[in-house]
Amino acid sequence: MAVLAFYALLALTTLPPFVPNSALLVSAGVLASRGTLFLPLVLLTVAGSALTGDLLMFLAARRFGAPVRDWMRRNPRRRALLDWTSLRIERYGVPFVIAVRFLPSGRVAGALASGVLRYPLHKYLLGAGIAEASWAAYSVGLGYLGSATAGRPLYAAALGLGVSCAVAAVASVLQWASRRRAARRAATAPGPPCPRPPDRSGLPDRP
Repeated sequence: MAVLAFYALLALTTLPPFVPNSALLVSAGVLASRGTLFLPLVLLTVAGSALTGDLLMFLAARRFGAPVRDWMRRNPRRRALLDWTSLRIERYGVPFVIAVRFLPSGRVAGALASGVLRYPLHKYLLGAGIAEASWAAYSVGLGYLGSATAGRPLYAAALGLGVSCAVAAVASVLQWASRRRAARRAATAPGPPCPRPPDRSGLPDRP
């Protein structure tokens, strides 16, 4: 019964986007390495619930595009994130839908931007499915491999959380640098040419 409750807890904390559960995922990997949990079922639970949450956000943004866009643009940081994400989804498509999942706030930004853009559902599902499967394997695998290598659950959990924090920090720096480059390019881009004054050479002088 306790094992079933743990699977339910995994699903409930992974479905919504704003619930931090990295420690729980690493712990699930540790328990799977010890035989308490079944690793394929853990991965399926984590990836499936995360994909379900992504799909719900995508469909809500697609259905209520204007209110979602207005809400995102009400805050300067959200507006910049929406514009930055939307531009890259339009430019790179599925590969960026996959990559944005691993950036800070990328899960929410990717789903909402894709929905507002009315990105094709089958393409979004493909990208989000690959992203969530990769994310589940990475998050749970940290605990699983750490425990199998070190043989000490607490050490494995600490190692997994440390690696997760390091990856998140690197992703934050890369995202910040990309947005800074985009802002600099926009600031230095030449504006529209000024209109030339009319040629009055053939007209008589005004009194």
